Formats: sequence, C-alpha cells, structure tokens
Amino acid sequence: MKRGIVILLAALIVGAGAYFGLSNLGRWSTTPLDPETVVAASLQGLREQNRLVPFTARFVAVVTSTQTRFGLSARKTMIMPGTVRYELDLARLQQRDLAWDAATRTLTVTLPPVEVSGPEVDMAGIKEYDSGGVLMAITNAEATLDQANRAAAQRQLVAQAREDVPMRLARDAARSAVERSFTMPLRAAGIAASVRARFADEPDAAAPAAASANEAEALPK
Repeated sequence: MKRGIVILLAALIVGAGAYFGLSNLGRWSTTPLDPETVVAASLQGLREQNRLVPFTARFVAVVTSTQTRFGLSARKTMIMPGTVRYELDLARLQQRDLAWDAATRTLTVTLPPVEVSGPEVDMAGIKEYDSGGVLMAITNAEATLDQANRAAAQRQLVAQAREDVPMRLARDAARSAVERSFTMPLRAAGIAASVRARFADEPDAAAPAAASANEAEALPK
C-alpha cells in the first residue's frame, strides 16, 4: 500500500516562554534573585499556557477496499491527506519535574509525554478512484467501501504520525521550546545557567557524573 508523508515543522511556540519570562522582568530587575525563584515564576507561566503545540505534521494515507457480492466485485481507493498536532500538556509540569544542579548551574526539566492529536482530515484534498460500477449501482457496496476506507485511512494517518521519525522531530521541538521558555527569563534576570529538557523515558545525561548528581537538588515546592 502506497503512502506519502510530508512532514512540516510548525513554528515553535517560544514566544509564550519569552512573554511569561519577560513580563516579570520589571519585578526581577529590582532585586537580585536566585535561580529557583526565577524558575518557579517561569514554571507558573508555562502551566498557565496549558498546552504547547511545538510541532505539526501532514501525512497522506492511501487505502483500498473491495466488496464481492453476487459474483460481482467493486473496489475503491481513497487518498486522504491529514494534519496531526503533537502537543505537550504543560499543566502536568510540577516542581518535582525540575532539578537544579548548583555545581554545573544546570536546570533539568523532565517533560510529560508528547501527545498525538488528530488527525484533522483535509476533506477538500480527498481523492477517490473506483471500479465495479455495476455492483455499486445495484447495492450499497459503495457506501460500505467508503466507510471502510475512511476508517482505515484515519487509522493509517495516526499510525504514520506515531512512527519514529515524526515522533523524534516532535520531541526535539518540544525540548527546544521548553528550554527556551526557561532560558530567556534566566538570562533576563542576569543569571548564567543552562537548561536541559528531557523526557522521563530518556537516560539522564547527568547520571554518570556522580559528583554533579549528588549536588542536584529538586526545586522547593
């Protein structure tokens, strides 16, 4: 079964992180603040943003169904394009998901999993090809084939969206967006620090460094 995949990078929603960080700049600039205070304010801003869509992708499903009745057969092929959103539920971020390593001045953020939303089917872009007009003319075979193709095409779109390459791109985009959302307020507050976003199922790069890991501390609630 043929299928085409066209992956489009969506604009990273980093403006939100800048907004939440820089909107507090006036407050932060009056007194020196420690990283924990700045990060806590950034976290609150991200949680209020609720959902982040760091990445979208467009896929094309090609499916074919066949019906045989009374010695006659009918066949329909459907080409269905659709767009899938990859979302991050920022409301799930908690203080326990943030760890500050004082030795390396590194903030590690553990992200909730990326969620696949959709597909949003491009109805105007659907194309259909059929054969077996006699059976479709005297029975409801065409409606049955259409229903089967629509269901199969949507399943295929979701399956394509969950493949390794688009999921990797979505996770990379989510990491970058969240890192920017914490980095910009820290820089605005004059704090030299690095930010690393990771997912819970990824190895912790800081783990081999025992000394640094021992000094890593969860941000206070």
